[in-house]
Amino acid sequence: RAGPGRAVAWRRGPPLLLPADGDAGGGRRWRGGRRSMRGAAAARDGGGAGGPGEQVFSLWLPMFYYQEDFFREYLKMMANIVVLNLLICISLAFWIVSMTASTYYGTLQPISPWRWLFSVLVPLLIATQGFKKKSLDHSGALGGLVVGFILTVANYSFFTSLFVFFVTSSKLTKWKKDIKKQIDSEYKEGGQRNWVQVFCNGGVPTELAVLYMIENGPGEIPIDFSKQYTASWMCLSLLGALACSTGDTWASEIGSVMSKSKPRLITTWEKVPVGTNGAITLVGLLSSLLGGMAVGTAYFITQLIFVTDLEISAPQWPIIVFGAAAGLLGSVVDSYLGATMQYSGFDQNIGMVVNHQTKDSKHISGKPILDNNAVNLFSSIIIALVLPGVAWCFWPRG
Repeated sequence: RAGPGRAVAWRRGPPLLLPADGDAGGGRRWRGGRRSMRGAAAARDGGGAGGPGEQVFSLWLPMFYYQEDFFREYLKMMANIVVLNLLICISLAFWIVSMTASTYYGTLQPISPWRWLFSVLVPLLIATQGFKKKSLDHSGALGGLVVGFILTVANYSFFTSLFVFFVTSSKLTKWKKDIKKQIDSEYKEGGQRNWVQVFCNGGVPTELAVLYMIENGPGEIPIDFSKQYTASWMCLSLLGALACSTGDTWASEIGSVMSKSKPRLITTWEKVPVGTNGAITLVGLLSSLLGGMAVGTAYFITQLIFVTDLEISAPQWPIIVFGAAAGLLGSVVDSYLGATMQYSGFDQNIGMVVNHQTKDSKHISGKPILDNNAVNLFSSIIIALVLPGVAWCFWPRG
């Protein structure tokens, strides 16, 4: 202790006030660290830079920010709990309504407790993992939870198709991310998807799954236009929407980094920079075909496992063929909409293609009518409308 007065000693814990021999108003100073000495007069007045008011404020300011972060995280946690409880209540309501309708009409198949439990827990685990691995942001995880629950409770084939789309798209988005950062001005770390992207890719399948349950009830059925025309139509519409989204994602994520030749604009066939909306490559088209085929294969395998009357129904193998066709056609439709209704320009300042006009951008193609999410939504709607009609013409009869 140097002289009379008090000294504040800084340690790893909170600051300690050390009393001195006599408190006659001697100078106060900071021990340790890089604090400078304060004058005795300023210390006595209490209004200087080293007065007690500033000391208290400096001690409580970090705690204030810590409390603010704590309350923010607490609110997020409470929101998650509320949404989860809401989902459980909705799923229970689905189950009760299904059991009541089945008892009253005697025709609809009720939701079994195991299906209900599977439809809640599995989408919850997938959404949680997607959030942890930054494939989904907070809103995207909640939206994906709702989409996953509805598709799973409706038909396990819907669930496996959605699962293949989500897992493969998430993996491919992170694949060769260092290269994609150099060609995509809007690349997000981990490819995080928000609720808007979840809605644009999963909104059409969700609506179709609800209509399917109203028409047929929850459960798996063979696709057979001669016996269950409406339900088969809805199943193929949903398959087409998911295969379209998967094919477009595979084409974008694989074609942009694997193609050796420059992409060509689908409307004029001119060579354009990588990342231009509406540009296609041979690698991208083949990838979209394989992406749709992967979704169709998942749907087909689930049919073989869970459908009991396949031997008296129409063949199910065309599911794979039409899934592949939906992936390829969806990628082409998406590219055409992107080339005509989505702005693409080359920004000289950053050396990348941008989706909005800037002072340094040079126009390549398209008009600023739709963004990428809207293009994905319209593409999935078109394929969902077209695919069942085409399949009805060529589907072999049982």
